[in-house]
Amino acid sequence: MTSSGSPAGPPPFRLIATDLDGTLLRPDDTVSERTRAALARATAAGAAHIVVTGRSVPWTKHILEALDYQGLAVCGQGAQVYHAGEHRLLTSVTLDRQLAGLAVAKIEAEIGPLFLAASRDGMDGEVLVGPGYRVQEGPLPVISVTDTTELWAAPLNKLYLQHPGLDDDGLAEVARGVAGDLVGVTMAGPGIVELLPLGLSKATGLSLAARRLGLKAADTIAFGDMPNDVPMFGWAAHGVAMANAHAELKAVADEITESNADDGIAVVLERLFA
Repeated sequence: MTSSGSPAGPPPFRLIATDLDGTLLRPDDTVSERTRAALARATAAGAAHIVVTGRSVPWTKHILEALDYQGLAVCGQGAQVYHAGEHRLLTSVTLDRQLAGLAVAKIEAEIGPLFLAASRDGMDGEVLVGPGYRVQEGPLPVISVTDTTELWAAPLNKLYLQHPGLDDDGLAEVARGVAGDLVGVTMAGPGIVELLPLGLSKATGLSLAARRLGLKAADTIAFGDMPNDVPMFGWAAHGVAMANAHAELKAVADEITESNADDGIAVVLERLFA
């Protein structure tokens, strides 16, 4: 009931889609009490919350557990829909390794040798790292391999690329230009350029998850910070970029909020679900 005694209206958005790194998570990989409270108020008002992350399930599960998150999560740039409450993988799309190998060959023919890492499919898929690939510090282990053929030995959900000379934007641009007809290419964070199944994006995974909840694009507000969130913003009714977001995402956002360090999600949700 509202203060006047009349029934409260429907929530302004019935689905809240949030990226993790640089968006929902603060720089120390925690979620503030203010943001938790804002999400709790929104879900109490009837909205659903879905985490939509580039991380594959094995790299996301521990964060969801720490949040006591029980809902659906879209992982692996849309490749995986995971039910956190049931600890169950609902959908999984794999990268065609033959096409990915051809894509790598075409990119290397253009700019020289790449450093590679591979994310294996499944609930417990390992991340294998080839020679030269710079691994960012984190709580989860990776497996270093000296023989790069091991990267291709099992089904993958994505392949990571790095180049000794080009920055992330430059590498992604070249990869799209020479191999964009074979695979999807996205930049998900500093040092993280990925090859994905062609046509796959956070938008495709989010649309699948939303359908399971009986919701659609018109119901959705999305929060993000990197170019891999661009398709999600294109799908959702309203896209909110963090103050710390990449310029490419800010250019297509409907709104720019405070940074992830300054509770940018909470700032918007407190206004909408006051």
